[in-house]
Amino acid sequence: MTRPPGAGRFAPSPSADLHIGNLRTAVLAWLFARSTGRRFLMRVEDLDDRTHTDIADRQLADLAALGLTWDGPATRQTEHPDRYDVVVDTLRRRGLLFECYCTRKDIAQAPRAPHAPEGAYPGTCRDLTDAERHTRRRQTGRPPALRLRTDTGEFTVHDLLHGDYTGAVDDFVIRRGDGVPAYNLAVVVDDAASGVDQVVRADDLLASAPRQAHLARLLGHPAPTYAHVPLVLNAAGARLAKRDGAVTLAEIGVQRALHRIGESLGYTSLTVEGMLTEFEPQRLPRAPWVYRPG
Repeated sequence: MTRPPGAGRFAPSPSADLHIGNLRTAVLAWLFARSTGRRFLMRVEDLDDRTHTDIADRQLADLAALGLTWDGPATRQTEHPDRYDVVVDTLRRRGLLFECYCTRKDIAQAPRAPHAPEGAYPGTCRDLTDAERHTRRRQTGRPPALRLRTDTGEFTVHDLLHGDYTGAVDDFVIRRGDGVPAYNLAVVVDDAASGVDQVVRADDLLASAPRQAHLARLLGHPAPTYAHVPLVLNAAGARLAKRDGAVTLAEIGVQRALHRIGESLGYTSLTVEGMLTEFEPQRLPRAPWVYRPG
């Protein structure tokens, strides 16, 4: 039986309509996948309760309107909760998880080791005894999150645009206190299950790649090929967000959006198929694109 080719993907979270920065990243993910003969998959990341089905439908319609095509129907994370439960149980049986009762405030106020990055987990609940865990549970009155008991402080990944990148790997959350699988778990499990071996996304997520690659290794999966593309900023130099004037496809229109995206990448084509003929990863801009309406 012939094994299907690897795949790239785009994985929007339907909490808000896609803006021009999201659309540009989706186009780049499609270009990377199609230029390398990979399948291109669409995954709706809808585990969070702030996501909405109607927004997901609009996101998929916008991506199709740009001319993006994907192989098979779009999948939704909420369609397969057992997939995450199996991995959590496996990690638990291997002794790689521990209960954590810390809030974000607790973590922010806890003393950290020298040179530890901002927000890194300080290990507060890592080595609690059963009695201490019982006391913490009674004191907080809330169910614990599950964290991965890591054996390394850092991990190196290779990125097609950034080269080798070494980032911190702390005892990160695997399942939240409300029982929802954490992003770093879900993305690794979903990519492995669907054969994704190429991850193209905005470079604000580069720092999360070492954690995810480390988890993939623990689960016996090879790390994907990464390409973290530059963000799109507004005229003030801030990351695009709806509150800062980020425009959606409904506001800018398909042809105008394609023109601006192609222009930002140095392409002359006004279609994604045409951009594919011009696509050369090594020539992609490395600096953020500052989007100015007009």
